[in-house]
Formats: sequence, C-alpha cells, structure tokens
Amino acid sequence: MKNVPKIAHTNKFWIKQKKYLKQPDFVLDFGCATGLYSIKFASNVKTIIGIDISSKMIEIANRNALTPNIKNISFSQSTIFNEELKKESFNIILSFNIIHFLENTQEGIQRLNELLRPGGLIISSTACMGEKSLMNSFVFFLMKFGVFPRFRFFKKTELEEVFTQGGFTIIESKVLTYHPTIEYYIVAKKL
Repeated sequence: MKNVPKIAHTNKFWIKQKKYLKQPDFVLDFGCATGLYSIKFASNVKTIIGIDISSKMIEIANRNALTPNIKNISFSQSTIFNEELKKESFNIILSFNIIHFLENTQEGIQRLNELLRPGGLIISSTACMGEKSLMNSFVFFLMKFGVFPRFRFFKKTELEEVFTQGGFTIIESKVLTYHPTIEYYIVAKKL
C-alpha cells in the first residue's frame, strides 16, 4: 500500500499485531481519527468500520482511504452507542488512544463487550497518565483551563481492572512508550 501515511509506532510492532486479524473478520475502529490504523489493517480483514465523533477526522479518513483505493473500509461520524451498531457484530475492536477519553469508562467498556462476538478481541493502546511523569502536571494544567480535553488519569493496573470488570481477560499487554507519557497496549478477549 503505497502512500499510506506513517503511524507513530514502529511498523515492526504493528506488523506483529496482524496475527490477531483474520480475513473473515469484521472490525470496528473505535475513535478512528484519520483512519490510519484502519488503512494499515484493511488488507488483513473482510470489513472495517471506522467511527469517530469528529466530522473533520472522518473527512480526512475518507480522503486517506482514497489514495490506496481501499474498498473494504467505511468511515462515519458516530459513537459506540449508536443503535445502528448491532450487538455481537464484530470480531475485533481497535481502540487506540480513546479509552481514557470516555466519560464513563465502565459503561463504554461494557458497550464494547456487547458489540463483540463471543471470543472477540479488543486491541487497544491507552495513555496511562496516572503513572508518575513530569508531563502530568502540565497536562492537568491545560485541562483545567480548557486547552486540552478532559480524560481519565489511568494507572496501568486500573486500566487492566476496567477490562477485567468489563467481562474481558487480558491475553497480551506491554508498555509501548514511556515518554512523554506511558502508553499501555492491551489485547483483551471477551469471556
């Protein structure tokens, strides 16, 4: 796929994640932003539906999908609570850098559980700002004055607990980055 914009994490890491994606899979890219992850994984699955609350991001995602001429992706402005998203519709949910922004984390994780078929997977990465970092004070200051959107300051253990309480078992986890914040990667399977 030529001309696909680069993703922040190393390609080597993301290529390994393709082991979870199979050709017959229906995938939801929750908080798809500009669609870069959807585009990266499109050739490995049957269908990807990318959703984001920002219409501007969806416009960019649609443009990004044109360059490599990908036919199995659709993008729409939506939330996970959209009733058009039917229960047990997806084998995989991609959730990169979005869980910490959920207003009610447990409710959001429960909805993701509902959307997954039995044995389905969530592949996620989440900023864990609850871990010690010099960046935390700065981000908190920006949030207080409305410069930065509000989000939850997870610790890694708290994030894992959200998944397990939401009906998932964690099958893989690791720290992706330490600077400027800790980004924690989790693959969780619906029980």
